[in-house]
Amino acid sequence: QVQLVESGGGLVQAGGSLRLSCVASGRTFSRETMGWFRQAPEKEREFVVAMTWSGGSTDYADSVKGRFTISRDNAKNTVWQQMNSLKPEDTAVYYCVAGYTETARPDGYDYWGQGTQVTVAS
Repeated sequence: QVQLVESGGGLVQAGGSLRLSCVASGRTFSRETMGWFRQAPEKEREFVVAMTWSGGSTDYADSVKGRFTISRDNAKNTVWQQMNSLKPEDTAVYYCVAGYTETARPDGYDYWGQGTQVTVAS
């Protein structure tokens, strides 16, 4: 049973930074794309970023380009998301995901974490 566990969320002032972490357990990933989605209150789940296993391909949502950076350590089954210049509209629950395709579609991912809350105060 694969589990994804996120950490690093919290409350931050606009313009601040947070770093989210996600650790996968249950088995060693060998080719999975990992990434992040987010969901704000009363809004649909939104793609944020995804990175392929090799790191050779990364896809960011336009809303976070230049502010968010994804990185991963395959040996540790861990992915991070560095979030800089945070805005109130970044407030959401952030979900770590893993799957076998690089896509912005939620149904393209087989594994989801429980989510971590990020709140950006204006």
